[in-house]
Amino acid sequence: MQQPGLPFEAKAPLTCEHDMNSSETLDQVTQYLRDLQARICAGLEEADGGITPFHEDAWKQENGAGRTCILSAGQVFEQAGVNFSHVHGSALPAAASLRHPELGGSPFEATGVSLVVHPHNPFIPTSHMNVRFFCAETPQGAVWWFGGGFDLTPYYGDEADAVHWHRTALKACSPFGSDLYPRFKAACDDYFNLRHRNEQRGIGGLFFDDFSEGGFDLAFALTRSIGDHYLPAYLPIVARHCDTPFSPHHREFQLYRRGRYVEFNLVYDRGTLFGLQSGGRIESILMSLPPKVAWRYGWQAESGSPEESLVQNFLRPRDWLAESDKQGSS
Repeated sequence: MQQPGLPFEAKAPLTCEHDMNSSETLDQVTQYLRDLQARICAGLEEADGGITPFHEDAWKQENGAGRTCILSAGQVFEQAGVNFSHVHGSALPAAASLRHPELGGSPFEATGVSLVVHPHNPFIPTSHMNVRFFCAETPQGAVWWFGGGFDLTPYYGDEADAVHWHRTALKACSPFGSDLYPRFKAACDDYFNLRHRNEQRGIGGLFFDDFSEGGFDLAFALTRSIGDHYLPAYLPIVARHCDTPFSPHHREFQLYRRGRYVEFNLVYDRGTLFGLQSGGRIESILMSLPPKVAWRYGWQAESGSPEESLVQNFLRPRDWLAESDKQGSS
């Protein structure tokens, strides 16, 4: 999919360059993110069969601009949304400064790509990815960091999918240090946790925030690697299950489990809260919500069923790679 240029260049109040000690600039970050959005949309369109294109919605408002790309009612994907945004403001919202309260109220700039893919087939997991850059201006100078990651939310558990997903996550992080995958994996398990339900949203993946270790060049390269590994992590899983037969029962369970996804995004997700607190574009912020969802009061899975296995065996933190290596050596 060809991506035309944005209808404007955001007139942000910060350059964020003097504190980076790098030849890279904020313009290069946004250029990478726009290209990433285009590549992901092209990859998803191809996986969907190439019949249903993404609808491109370029938007502009007082605090920034972006492009939201939506694929609806495709052959494989019921809805896929891939959003690029570049916003700024005079006061950093609480959701973005939770771990750094001293930055609350500072002028800020933020740019990123975020996506959520909801498939038709209940045997294909929902996937989420985002990579982002923040910069806040303080009396002592600019403070910047990268964040993001990707995670997978299955409706029917598949250990081969989980191992592939996490092996790809490991490949994304390994060139930058052996400690990063286990750190980001543990952070993902902690973050995507529905505490009021005492269960995980999915099987995890990677989550990192406030990352500036090693300087701008290294942090930006790590962020690019994670963004670039999303399609290799997800598309083989899509291909493996896109022709799997499913029944109305499977579909009903998928819609029921999507309710958990909605609960997390509206109650806990910091990206959603940041968008709402910063006066972001509502349609783009809430594009992550599935087009169809169901809640069922007091529903319980049948004992020994695949639905019960999902919660008991998949929606809990597991060291998927260590378990796989152990099985392979036994």
